[in-house]
Amino acid sequence: MTCIVGLWDQGHIYVGGDSSGSDCQCLMPRNDTKVFRRKEFVIGYTSSFRMGQLLRYRLDPAEKYTHQDVHEWMCTTVVDAIRQTFKTGGFAEIENEQESGGEFIIATHGRLFVVHSDYQVAEPAGGYWAVGSGGLVALGALHVLHDRAMPAQQKVLEALAAAQTHNPFVREPFEVEVWSPA
Repeated sequence: MTCIVGLWDQGHIYVGGDSSGSDCQCLMPRNDTKVFRRKEFVIGYTSSFRMGQLLRYRLDPAEKYTHQDVHEWMCTTVVDAIRQTFKTGGFAEIENEQESGGEFIIATHGRLFVVHSDYQVAEPAGGYWAVGSGGLVALGALHVLHDRAMPAQQKVLEALAAAQTHNPFVREPFEVEVWSPA
């Protein structure tokens, strides 16, 4: 259904995404973007527009303590707030007594994270990641572009363009948001 790309570059994090909604039979361009700002976050999501709406309009985690590690804060405080937001909004799915959500990229506090459907929080070691149906193509493009001398935003757009070329469910226009230190 989508392609979301996250790229860390010299303290700035670029998150880009496409603008289509799809199922196995239909592709629908949408005005509600899959990449947005929410408080101290830039978020790009796949999986469900409802999930994205809840993240965009309801997610409200407690702030990070001054000396708290960002990864610890993401794995505990932020994930707990995400889970509660999904439950309250009717999105959380429970099967065999296991709760699951969707997949999305979060940029915050100078770090790039991926939250998977089982709520695990991953921090990509290479400084970039991509999710969604076009994610693998975008990852390949980011790998090739990683050491190229070009602006980070252009790398994100090139990765999204590669995903659009090779995946039938990824479509322009592309949106890119940048998380920068305050």
